[in-house]
Order: sequence, then structure tokens, then C-alpha cells
Amino acid sequence: MAVLFIGLTALGILSVYLQVEGARWQWDNALLNPVFLLSAFGLLLVYFAADGLRLWFTLKALGYPIRLQDMAQLVFLNIFVSNITPLATGGGVAQVWFLRRHAVPVGVAMSATTIRTVLAILMIFSAAPILWTWLPELGGSARGIIQTGFWLAIGGYALGFFLVLFKTDWLIRLLLALMAGLCRINFLSYSRFVTIKRHWIREMRRFSRGFRLYFAGGWFWVSASVLSTAVFLIALFSFPALIFWALGYDFSYWIALAKMVVTTFIMYFSPTPGGSGIAEGVFGRFFSADLLTTHLVLAVVVWRALTIYFGMLIGLAVTFHWLRPKPASEKIGA
Repeated sequence: MAVLFIGLTALGILSVYLQVEGARWQWDNALLNPVFLLSAFGLLLVYFAADGLRLWFTLKALGYPIRLQDMAQLVFLNIFVSNITPLATGGGVAQVWFLRRHAVPVGVAMSATTIRTVLAILMIFSAAPILWTWLPELGGSARGIIQTGFWLAIGGYALGFFLVLFKTDWLIRLLLALMAGLCRINFLSYSRFVTIKRHWIREMRRFSRGFRLYFAGGWFWVSASVLSTAVFLIALFSFPALIFWALGYDFSYWIALAKMVVTTFIMYFSPTPGGSGIAEGVFGRFFSADLLTTHLVLAVVVWRALTIYFGMLIGLAVTFHWLRPKPASEKIGA
């Protein structure tokens, strides 16, 4: 999956060359300016800290706080795994696995990671269709079709959340029926099926109750989780404007922010690992009219490096640390 991510990223950068006449790679030493480097470092700290805090506050509301130093590892584990799996599906699984190793029940961990994701989706999905209308240059000839797709996507997500939150029994029955089918073809033993069934029903009940516990967990923790999610998204969307300013462009921060909201919305539906290929292509399409052709590819690469590649390198080290075989002395100590 990591190799696929790298390959698709290369194709995404190539698509920028193909869709913009005269686009080429050219380094600009303005990106080595100490002011830019310090600003980028500070924004990265805000970005990573808010990413960890939005889940930490959610867990506090659910009554399962974990240490902040463990949350720091979880942030980078999630960045790495989610960006090498389609639709970022592996990130949630990795987070649940990590939290389970820190005494958080699977059902509660599923609730916390889902709530964290839902908060971000609500903010992005509420703003994207409005901003698309506000920025007519984004739509082109396919404007009406894309707007229809926006609303259909929002409706699909809303229906999915409704079924998961309020019709949990339907999901339980469906999954149990699938496991029963695996038993009939001898892919799953009956004893294993009984064990999984008991644990699955218990954790799904915890998952459903987690949403009620979240809103009953105190206004401070709920408000803090919402605020930290907003700070996380604003930091994420601010990197392009910082890059453009460093390159000498008098670019509107709000226009850059608006285009990044729509870009991120589209990336939610990318089947490629971490939106690789799609993210670079969409970014190049949206900002091609605003940058010189000599800066466009550079801006794409630096933007992805700051928001994704840097965190993935740290996450790779964290992932290897948690997956490596533990020495016998560590196991005994545990």
C-alpha cells in the first residue's frame, strides 16, 4: 500500500504537468527563508496538537482519558496508516487497536474515533457546497453535475450515520448473518463464531451508547472537542496560503481557505490511499490560474510534504515501534 501511495502520488504530480501548459519543477530559495520555516514549523505544531486534542477531548467526554504522550503517538500512527489505505479506512482501525491496548474498550474506541470523524465531516460537508457556489471558477461546464454529486454524497453520509447510530440492531443482524454464512462454508468455526458473536454484540452496544455518553460527558469536553476540530481544520487549510505568501504572491487567505475546503471534500471520496494522485491533481486544477507555472508543481509538493509526508515519516517509525516483536523482558514487565 505504501508503494501504491508513492506511485499514485507521482501520477498526481504528473497530472499537474499534463493539465497545465508549461508547468515544470523549479525550486525557489524563498522556501528556505527563516520566517517561512519558523511559520511552517509553528503551524505544524498547531496542526498535530489539535489533531490529537480533538480525539483526547472526545475520550474525556466518554470517560476514558489516556495520557497525552500516548495521544502524540496515536496522531502519527493514524496519519501513516490512514494515508496508505483506501478512503482512510485503516486509520480508524489502527486507532481502535491502539486505544484497546490502552484499556479503552473496542466499542468506546469506535465511538470516539467515529465522533471525531463526524465532527470534521460536518464542518467540511456543510461548507463545501456553499463555497463551491461562491467560487464559480471551480465548477466549469460540469458545475450542475458536481453540485448534484455534492448533495447526493452528503445525503449518503447522513443516511449511513443514521443507520449506524439509531439502527444498530440492523448492523448487528447483517454482520451476524455474514459470519453465519462463513460458518456454513467452513471458513469460520462454530466455536469461533459464538465467541465473536458475544464480543461483537457487546462492543456494538457500547458503540451505540457512546454517542449518548458523549453529549452527557459535560459541556466543557464536548465544546473543547468541537473547538479543537475547528482549529485542526483551519491549520490544515492554511498551509497553501503560507506557501503562496513565501513565494511572493499577494494571495487572499480566505480564497485559499475556501479552495482547500472543497479540495478536502473531494478527497473524502477518493478511492486511492490517502487521496494520492487525486489530491495533487485537484490542487493543481484549483490553483493553476493563481500561480506561475514554475511554482505550481513546487507548491503541490511542498503542500503535501507539510500536511502528509512529514507526518507519515514519523508515523512510520511509530508503527514499526508498536508492531515490532516485544522482548521477553518487556512482555513480563507488561
